[in-house]
Amino acid sequence: MSLENLNQLLAPDMAAVDQVIRSRLHSDVALVSQVGEYIIASGGKRMRPALVILSAQAFGYRGALHHELAAVVEFIHTATLLHDDVVDESELRRGRETANAMFGNAASVLVGDFLYSRAFQMMVEANDMRVMQTLADATNLIAEGEVLQLLNCNDADVDAENYLRVIHRKTAKLFEAAMRLGAILAKQDEALEAAAASYGMHLGTAFQLVDDVLDYSGNAEEIGKNLGDDLAEGKPTLPLIYAMQHGTPEQAQVIREAIEQGDIKRFAEVLAIVQQTGALDYTRQQAQREAELACAQLAAFPDTQYKKSLLELAKLAATRQA
Repeated sequence: MSLENLNQLLAPDMAAVDQVIRSRLHSDVALVSQVGEYIIASGGKRMRPALVILSAQAFGYRGALHHELAAVVEFIHTATLLHDDVVDESELRRGRETANAMFGNAASVLVGDFLYSRAFQMMVEANDMRVMQTLADATNLIAEGEVLQLLNCNDADVDAENYLRVIHRKTAKLFEAAMRLGAILAKQDEALEAAAASYGMHLGTAFQLVDDVLDYSGNAEEIGKNLGDDLAEGKPTLPLIYAMQHGTPEQAQVIREAIEQGDIKRFAEVLAIVQQTGALDYTRQQAQREAELACAQLAAFPDTQYKKSLLELAKLAATRQA
């Protein structure tokens, strides 16, 4: 299965989600709609809203609230992108200029705030305290993850445990919340809800691990951003942490200096070390392990095409090349 096949399965539901997104993006302030539409229309895998749909459908949910909550999840994700790109001073995302490069930092931050507040308006309308708790907790932990990542930048002493703390909060938490929402809507018991959430956490972790691999091995046109962006921002990701631990003292020093200085000019040198130490293969293996843990959470799910899609999605997350 490819993402295209998955999108075909979900096409009717995702079309409904898109309608909700565009309706809820409306604002009397033209710049709000303009910036929001720009980033949402710029592409992306839409994995997080798709997880809300897949989870709800896997448990036999009948209703339309999953479309609203999928849009909420996408708004929260989009807001984090707008803010991330300002913090990281990014100029390219999904192969296009970032919103901050196009409209300026101030517009990106403020429209991100609008999307967060619109998401909270929508979750209140759901009139379900569990839904609100799940999304409020996720949003708070994502913010903590962003701060942790900021503190880790240019710090070559960050270890794998602290790196994972960041990605569990910054990336995987919204995957977890998306899956939990589907189970809540379908009124599943505590055990199945926990299994759905755990699947999301492991899937999100696998997804981010591969993202970090692709920053050193991907095709810039395919991944939609410049290679070496993480190094330029001084981010100590797992490939660099592993390479420092398993390379020679001289190699470790090269990577240490590149992280501390955010030195993109040393990208080729760092890349050679990362490849020589097997750091990319190791990180891929960790992503595969997370994908297998995700799949294990689906054992008690009903046997449907949506369960099969969740199994395939975990495999794709660990093996993707873009």
